[in-house]
Amino acid sequence: MDVQQQIIALQNQLREYNYQYYVLDNPSVSDFEFDKQLEQLQQLERQHPQFASADSPTQRVGGAVTSDFATVEHTYRMYSLANSYNREELEEWAARVQKDIEQPVSYVCELKYDGASISLRYQDGKFVRALTRGDGSQGDDVTTNVRTIRSVPLTLKGDHIPKDFEIRGEIVLPWEGFHAMNKEREELGLELYRNPRNTASGSLKLKDSAAVAVRPLSCLLYQLAGDDLPFASQWEGLEMARSWGFKVPQESKLASNLNEVQDFIDHWETARHDLPYETDGVVIKVNNLNQQAELGFTAKAPRWAIAYKFAAEQVSTVLESIEYQVGRTGAITPVAYLQPVEISGTTVARASLHNADQIARLDIREGDTVYVEKGGEIIPKVVAVDLDQRDPKAPVYTYTTTCPACRTPLMRKEGEAQHYCPNDASCPPQVKGRIQHFISRKAMDIDGIGDETVDQLVDAGLIQNVADLYTLTEEKLLPLDRMAAKSASKLVAGVYASKKVPFSRVLFGLGIRYVGETVAKKLVAHYGNIDALLHMPNSGDGLFDTSVQDKMNELVAIPEIGESIARSLVDWIRDEESQKIVQRLREAGVSVEQEQEDAPASDTLGGKKFVISGVFDLSRADIKQLIEMHGGKNVGSLSKSTDYLVRGENMGPAKLEKAEKLGIPMITEQDLLNMIGV
Repeated sequence: MDVQQQIIALQNQLREYNYQYYVLDNPSVSDFEFDKQLEQLQQLERQHPQFASADSPTQRVGGAVTSDFATVEHTYRMYSLANSYNREELEEWAARVQKDIEQPVSYVCELKYDGASISLRYQDGKFVRALTRGDGSQGDDVTTNVRTIRSVPLTLKGDHIPKDFEIRGEIVLPWEGFHAMNKEREELGLELYRNPRNTASGSLKLKDSAAVAVRPLSCLLYQLAGDDLPFASQWEGLEMARSWGFKVPQESKLASNLNEVQDFIDHWETARHDLPYETDGVVIKVNNLNQQAELGFTAKAPRWAIAYKFAAEQVSTVLESIEYQVGRTGAITPVAYLQPVEISGTTVARASLHNADQIARLDIREGDTVYVEKGGEIIPKVVAVDLDQRDPKAPVYTYTTTCPACRTPLMRKEGEAQHYCPNDASCPPQVKGRIQHFISRKAMDIDGIGDETVDQLVDAGLIQNVADLYTLTEEKLLPLDRMAAKSASKLVAGVYASKKVPFSRVLFGLGIRYVGETVAKKLVAHYGNIDALLHMPNSGDGLFDTSVQDKMNELVAIPEIGESIARSLVDWIRDEESQKIVQRLREAGVSVEQEQEDAPASDTLGGKKFVISGVFDLSRADIKQLIEMHGGKNVGSLSKSTDYLVRGENMGPAKLEKAEKLGIPMITEQDLLNMIGV
């Protein structure tokens, strides 16, 4: 056997050992024998580097150092999941699914593992990239670190492997490994890790991949994404992924109805405590991929899946004091400072009290023994008071009447639960919070500036609002502490580059109450530019002699713009300071109108309303995009106002019957393409 054949044979043998040990949990060779063969392979590859490869088992040991984790756009968006916390919510979700599908529906039940979400990409059967979830649209490239995780196959085996696809899952740290790591840190006198989830997530961002390689991380996978995948259901996808060498949990179940789903939940609500990993619920997915496509997505989550969250762990501790936080919109949030207590593997010292009504309802008093749980096992909150432990002399708690930051008297609008500080122009947390929101990744994404730098700039008097960012120069920045010439140059360059950010993100970045990413895009699509948005109908001599109600009516006529959003927008439009900032941004060169490439390609469909149903040659997302690009509107359900039903394969009979009853014209995918001239 020549050297190249010897290297290939050793690589294949060690891959099989890895698979048996880390994926099947069934080791077939001793650690000593494995290490001996690995050492032999390392020596041969050093002597003959021309025969080494990126997917060799020797690459598992790490050693490469990453100074900066590049942000990369996901080819297929990583959505979040809608949550349910009781059986009624789960039944309501299943009823909505059944109503839309109008055919028998089966489900796949999977445990919801508590780790760091990851997306792995494979091309020609080789591992090429790993991205964190990030914001769902883009994530950090952690390929070098993930390559060291031994349950992640670097080369796939088996048949029918797609040429290019992604697989999603969780990087987890098993309890055994977590406790072993903490025991070692305790012996060294180091601070202990808080919980497996945060430790796993932090491991992915370590700069030294060799440090990641020695951590006992595992990768559990559960969802494939790609074009022309060789299966028709989620269940078949799991089985196929398992055959290719992925560690797909065996605890999943194919359920033919909701009763079987509930049986699965009942079993694992208790049995989960015997698993080697953290779990916090069950994910239920519609099994059939065509039905998944029919259901589609909301702005944040798939309609074909839902997470059932297990009841949160609840513990008691002492509430030592109540303090207040001021948000960027001026909202006041009371926070309970607690005697530290461990909940679900995390040490908790603070918890939200939400608002004055919650404090009054629970009759919470400083010094009380309270029950705390992690809402959705993520955000700690106080849920009850142990009245038997209360000091009879404890005074009734009085909610603050002034802003804790600027001492301005608080306001509370009728029908709203929270108090607000109206001093939005000079209340420090509001000023800093709005600027921090403006520079964030989803908004202006300004490189070279973070939250701490914003604090420094505001405290130094260099900026007071977002428009002030565009007046910064290197000369102004250099006198600041820890601001070197390179940092100052990078900050100024980042601000300048943000002028190219699309108008929808600028509008989102302005931090108008209730105007999130989706609403900002709707407003930009409707108005096209800032002047049209700011225009008040029936105006008299100036901006403030206007018909507020007419503007409200104009706004609520836009799909997904409700009365609360409209009221907030009108208040913002009528605020002189806000308009001064908009004018300064315009003068600085920031985009305040829709980019040409973002504008509709034509008005061929002229506001016609479309419902799409069934399976098509194009993806449903592409069809919806084409409709909107040519002036049409996508609506979720059939009604008298629907202009067309785009009919695909496997459309439900009930939808067909309703369309015929309402007299809605039905067109094919090709008919639609002909209408828009594609």
